[in-house]
Amino acid sequence: MITVRYFAGAREAAGVTTEQLVGPTSVAALRGALAEARPGLGEVLPRCSLLVAGARATSDDALVPDDATVDVLPPFAGG
Repeated sequence: MITVRYFAGAREAAGVTTEQLVGPTSVAALRGALAEARPGLGEVLPRCSLLVAGARATSDDALVPDDATVDVLPPFAGG
């Protein structure tokens, strides 16, 4: 079971703060599952960074281990 937490604009687009998913084993598969489950994410998700177990996923081939927490972070402005 993967826990997905949404932040800022991603949370608004998803319509939920957090959810749990079963199965995706790669970043690409997870992005596909999220876009299918939450159509509102379609425009936001490609610009989002994903943190898998606290580390930024830098490749669509990166593995998402079972029981991982994934943070979906849209680009932030300011500094």
